Amino acid sequence: MGGKEVKLAFGKNIKSLRAQRQFSQADLAERADISITFLSNIERGLKFPKAETLYQIAVGLGVEIYELFITGHVTTVAPKNNKKLVDCISKDMSNKVNKAMESVFKKYSK
Repeated sequence: MGGKEVKLAFGKNIKSLRAQRQFSQADLAERADISITFLSNIERGLKFPKAETLYQIAVGLGVEIYELFITGHVTTVAPKNNKKLVDCISKDMSNKVNKAMESVFKKYSK
């Protein structure tokens, strides 16, 4: 599962969770303190949120962050892809965290 597929699956998950709660995009955008346009881009797989925004969306939906990545919320994504989606996201986030930690280490180890 490539980056584009991850974004699409993630966006479908957000949209599905939002629909289950009968929230409009405006409702969730307000709850998550993001723009409707940004939320729309996330749901369509065009953008992927940063960690802080992931948290805000999860709070807005009343779920744990990891639930945003569970494709079981979406009937169009086969359950066998759950692990692939989580693994791909985990690897990407792990790489970004490692780079951030390296940067902090370099800055403060001088």
